[in-house]
Amino acid sequence: MMQNKFSKLIVIACLFAFVTSKAQDKRPNILWITIEDWSPDLSCYGTKGISTPNVDKLASEGILYKKAFTTSPVCSTSRSAMMTGFYQNYIGANQHREHNKQPLPYGIKPIPHIMKEAGYFTALMSWKTDCNFIPNKRQELFEGEDWKERKPGQPFFARITFGGTHRSWNRDPQNPIATSDIELPPYYANTEFNRRDWANGLEQMQLVDREIGALLKRLEDEGLAENTIVFFIGDHGRCHIRGKQFLYDGGIQIPMVMRWPGKVKPNTVSDNMVMSIDICATILEAAGVKEPVALHGKSLFSNAVKSRKYVFAARDKMDETHDAMRAIRSKDYKLILNLMPERPYLQYNNYKEGAYPMLAEMNILNMKGKLTPAQAALFASTKPEIELFDLQKDPFEINNVADNPKYASVKKELLAELENWRTNVIKDKGVTEEFRATTVFPEECPNTTVDEWVKNNGKNYDFNTIGWPKWFPTRNLEAWEVARKKWEPYVMRKADEKVLRPFITIPSEKELRKRASKKH
Repeated sequence: MMQNKFSKLIVIACLFAFVTSKAQDKRPNILWITIEDWSPDLSCYGTKGISTPNVDKLASEGILYKKAFTTSPVCSTSRSAMMTGFYQNYIGANQHREHNKQPLPYGIKPIPHIMKEAGYFTALMSWKTDCNFIPNKRQELFEGEDWKERKPGQPFFARITFGGTHRSWNRDPQNPIATSDIELPPYYANTEFNRRDWANGLEQMQLVDREIGALLKRLEDEGLAENTIVFFIGDHGRCHIRGKQFLYDGGIQIPMVMRWPGKVKPNTVSDNMVMSIDICATILEAAGVKEPVALHGKSLFSNAVKSRKYVFAARDKMDETHDAMRAIRSKDYKLILNLMPERPYLQYNNYKEGAYPMLAEMNILNMKGKLTPAQAALFASTKPEIELFDLQKDPFEINNVADNPKYASVKKELLAELENWRTNVIKDKGVTEEFRATTVFPEECPNTTVDEWVKNNGKNYDFNTIGWPKWFPTRNLEAWEVARKKWEPYVMRKADEKVLRPFITIPSEKELRKRASKKH
């Protein structure tokens, strides 16, 4: 009898110890903040004209990564990688706006699922998941919508996206930015229209910075800041031509900041080559969780990151714009392999033509012969198969030295490393003839704009499979001038003036209904 009582006491004590340990779980909370479509265009990175004091303060309290890169230059593919810790091509999630989503292969699990299994409460505090695999819905990936829903003492893994920096942009009446205070990269024409569009984006980031400040203050107010790792990151590069959707640094270089009180020394600046998917490995390490399948990303504290020589990125389908590019980057060089060199850089894309004012401005200047060679390069009707840039001499990637004999050994080394990554890491499927769609469309666009032809022929072609035609230019000069005139009052609006973004491409019924609802 005494033995039974003693055994029961041991069981009760063990249960009490288990419950107590759970209630006093000392593992750090994780808060992962993402902003959309944004390069390191912040005051803490030295960008002229902008003021982002809250992100600056976060960086001063932790580590700022100067050479951080995403794995793909558009949201759904880069987010698919960040949701898993694997390159998007490896998991079959590399086609933006994938219409035939499949389960993750190789036993791979989304990071929120792994964290939940480890005892963390998982929350998505914004609406967007945008993954090219299943499960992809918010309620399938995360448990809740706010860390306040967790059990007492339970650590949380929370992700939040601030979408303001995605087009369209609001101006900042509190701190408007003069066009004289900004600096355009040399591959953009230095016009007042382009400068204003650039400054408008910076103003929108200032608005987002205040949202981030409010969230960080909430951590402080709730006494959570000291035991919460905060990551701040962009999902991919800026939403300007030559940025988003391309593998130049404007498309794949991102801001990245980590604050971890007691673990990361304040005011640290890192020159390591880091990737967005490294955050996944770092989170699992911090939570004491073993990776069920070895991730492509590596812990930011690991020797693998400290000694990393190269980062890699890939671009495939963007909406129904078919193209394929692969890139390798070191601290000194960037090589881009264009798998579809027969296609123009700026072939038709409904999103870009309806969202990028600079596209109209630059097309007009190009057609009038008023661009510099560096600015006009993106308007070529075909691409070189290989682009190679000496980043120390050419940080804006405008002088292709791929055919320069002086760089032959560099080119050979980077091509070999890129081929190894494609073959042995991501299992690259390359480009099929169906995807290339060489003989599917008429040789020339029968309409004034490709946009008009696409809208009129949606029932005659399976654009989901074969993409949109590659015709270029996508509009004639007169049509671009009409578009530029529509953009003028919106881009040049005053900081306190409300002007609806114009329709440049033919609007869908859904877009018309959305516009009508804004007017009432």
